[in-house]
Amino acid sequence: MVFYFFLPCYTFEMKDILREFKTFALKGSVIDLSIGIIIGAAFNKIVNSLVSDIVMPPIGFILGRVDFEEFYINLGDKIYPSLSIAKEAGAPTINYGIFINALISFLITSIAVFFLIKIINKIRTKKHKNSELSPGTKECQFCLGQISEKASRCPNCTSYVITK
Repeated sequence: MVFYFFLPCYTFEMKDILREFKTFALKGSVIDLSIGIIIGAAFNKIVNSLVSDIVMPPIGFILGRVDFEEFYINLGDKIYPSLSIAKEAGAPTINYGIFINALISFLITSIAVFFLIKIINKIRTKKHKNSELSPGTKECQFCLGQISEKASRCPNCTSYVITK
């Protein structure tokens, strides 16, 4: 069965499309990415719990028993004693306390990712220093990959290589 997609000069067979999709989906990088997303979602829950259950209560206690999640600006006419009551009434509110918690969660997550990347880069550098270069190769000064001594561009990062 042949399918024509908008351009009359291209024909795609369903078998070819499925084969190409299978090749794409089973590549290691796609699988690694999906695993990373799943772990990231779980990590996000841990960080949110850390912020709302461990970090913010002592800060609120130090500031005089303040609950940041109850900080809001009421845009309606009526006055509500708490954010939860205002939400139940359907009042329009700006919930800047929840935003503060989300901002702290983001900062903790970004710091954790920064240190994780730093550790991974250190391990890669050690691994690369321990492996010797093959004869006739040199190291790319940008990505530290092995390239031919005669190369003018790195096949890994596509940067121009400075010849000595």
